[in-house]
Amino acid sequence: MSAASPGAPPNPGPAQHPPAGPVPSPARGPSLADRQLALVEALTAGRPVPEGFDGFRFEAARLALLRKRAGEVARHWPMLAASFGDRWKREFATWAAARPTLGSLRDGWDLARDLTRRGALPPMAAAELAEREAAWRYDGASAPSSRRIPTVRTASGAIALQVAGRVWLLRRRP
Repeated sequence: MSAASPGAPPNPGPAQHPPAGPVPSPARGPSLADRQLALVEALTAGRPVPEGFDGFRFEAARLALLRKRAGEVARHWPMLAASFGDRWKREFATWAAARPTLGSLRDGWDLARDLTRRGALPPMAAAELAEREAAWRYDGASAPSSRRIPTVRTASGAIALQVAGRVWLLRRRP
């Protein structure tokens, strides 16, 4: 005995649905997420310009992002930025062009340490770095954390002392 009423279309059985998610096809090329990742890496980490982008417009966008990043670093590291004067954005952009950001505080810290290694850290920035090094612990890989014990740190001739959360600059490089 059939449950279908006379004149009703026959029951086609279980519904047939297309498979969930995108169907991989070798002819489709990279996914949207892959293309977006390539674009972000090209803009922020010095990777090659992805196919299909106007090189002139791409470079304009990349430079605008580097200038914005330099401004953000300057807010966290005012003496570092001020020590370069009008050259700040160019100096920062040269250093940061192939380095993805870890945040403006860490970008400035990494730049200051790099300048110290090269013997090129200006005196104003040396004092700023010494004060940061005394107040915070930063290993270059993980996020900075505040120091709990008394600490003395030097940077390019500047000496800073941290006791009970307060930092004193003892000597500034001439």
